[in-house]
Amino acid sequence: MLWFMSTKISIYQVFTRLFGNESAQAVEGGSIEENGSGKFNSFTETALKSIKQLGATHIWFTGIIEHAQATNYTQYGINQDNPLIIKGRAGSPYAIKDYYDVDPDLAVDVPNRMHEFEALIKRCHHCGLQVIIDFVPNHVARQYHSDQNIPGAQDFGTNDQSDKAFDPNNNFYYIPSKSFQIPEGLAPWGKDARPDSAIAYEEYPAKATGNDCFTEAPSINDWYETVKLNYGIDYQDNNKTYFDPVPDTWHKMLHILKYWAAKNIDGFRCDMAEMVPVEFWEWAIKNLKTETPNIIFIAEVYQPEKYHDYIHKGGFDYLYDKVGLYDILRNILEGDGNASRISDAWKSLNGLDDHMLRFLENHDEQRIASKFFAIDATKALPAMLVSAALGRGPIMTYFAQETGEEAKGISGFSGDDGRSTIFDYWQVPSHLRWYNHGLCDGALLSNFESALAAKYHEALNFVLSCPAVADGALYDLMFANYENPLMNTYKSFAWLRYTKEEQILFVCSFGLTEGKVSVRIPKHAFGEMRLVAIGDYQLESLLGSNDSKIIKAETLFSKGIEISLNPWDYQVYRMQKQ
Repeated sequence: MLWFMSTKISIYQVFTRLFGNESAQAVEGGSIEENGSGKFNSFTETALKSIKQLGATHIWFTGIIEHAQATNYTQYGINQDNPLIIKGRAGSPYAIKDYYDVDPDLAVDVPNRMHEFEALIKRCHHCGLQVIIDFVPNHVARQYHSDQNIPGAQDFGTNDQSDKAFDPNNNFYYIPSKSFQIPEGLAPWGKDARPDSAIAYEEYPAKATGNDCFTEAPSINDWYETVKLNYGIDYQDNNKTYFDPVPDTWHKMLHILKYWAAKNIDGFRCDMAEMVPVEFWEWAIKNLKTETPNIIFIAEVYQPEKYHDYIHKGGFDYLYDKVGLYDILRNILEGDGNASRISDAWKSLNGLDDHMLRFLENHDEQRIASKFFAIDATKALPAMLVSAALGRGPIMTYFAQETGEEAKGISGFSGDDGRSTIFDYWQVPSHLRWYNHGLCDGALLSNFESALAAKYHEALNFVLSCPAVADGALYDLMFANYENPLMNTYKSFAWLRYTKEEQILFVCSFGLTEGKVSVRIPKHAFGEMRLVAIGDYQLESLLGSNDSKIIKAETLFSKGIEISLNPWDYQVYRMQKQ
């Protein structure tokens, strides 16, 4: 139970197709008939309330908008896609086939699919969760076609001059007089399999591929299943821009954003936002927020030199903190990193810390418990607390992260890569043990999985209920402890979060073997927190083992406070003057 109105955002990301899929044992590269698919209806009120109780304020449904896939839905008026330009049987959720429709795989009654999604939005709101979906602006599926007849909508490419490589009002980039070539060695359904039903795919003239590949013959490592959208930049002429008058693609994309916003979603996670000019975002976000001011925009951006532009000019609320904190923490968990480098993550942001979305897993990254990452899911616990409590920005948890999902084995196109597949119909074993046939009570989890989930519940609910984390300031304690012989700054990290009313000390162990550290809190910190630097202070244990203690202020900034820590654990205290 929150005892104040938290401003902290906690996002629970779900890969919608995999959530609640309880079909029989999955077959590698299997069809939807063989392997099944999760549905909008898998997210019952029971499921949503359990996610809320874990410590979520928002739920990000990944893979909602209709994308290219191998399953045949022609009986419902949905065009069939050529399997040679689809990754896996279920297809990539980022190869959008119709911006105005939802994935038919997710519906119990396919003709009623949009109504099922709209009912899901209402259930989420009823359960106290806000809804985020993907917006994929940079590229579309090669056979994009909207069949929804939405008023004011017009298909991409309808009025393109395809004999031109570039035109400001074209929606696509073309390779004139060239036919698209399927990548050599392609096995879209995994292993060495090519679909038996595959027929030649013809595209003339060829369109540029989504990852800025301006050739008719992309490689198997390119985003060959997608087509790059044209926002008015001529990439083959020194990136010359044509933004005035406003390009046709901009108008079409704003129409799409308004379409989804009108369904009462609460935010967009914008795929590869950095591949779309910031000028478009400035124009579109400002326009949309005039009508729906509370809707949030999250940008997938991996170039730190662009952060300021995408926040201050583009208008994004939050950006991925992948190449900063995520990469640093991953290095530490894999045994190659120095915990004191965590300080570099916030310092390098130059005041943008509050705008960073932090995470340890998502659909693109490998599972922590996989053989490709940390193997032991408990190693993530101190890193999770750092991600959640270092700044005021959002924390994100990927479904089944809290149950230590290992993502074992080959599922299809992506192979055995330590990720829960985004390309095929599949299952997530530890998630299903939590799901427990729709009871969502975790009754089938192992003791280890239950204990891990309890730790996530504890940490996520704490950061939501703690004003110092949600709204307070950060004081990094590492500079005051570099010369402290009793603190291993390579394997431990400490910081303060505080408001006028509350001061919280965090100490994390990243594989400490000595079992104890001594953390100094400098006199300067007392001044910043407006605390008297004399007399006794109680340190009340809030998280970790029950290790409350009373210590003199003078001792805190001379010798420091001695704290017992397990190798991959944390202690959190509230400081109170006695």
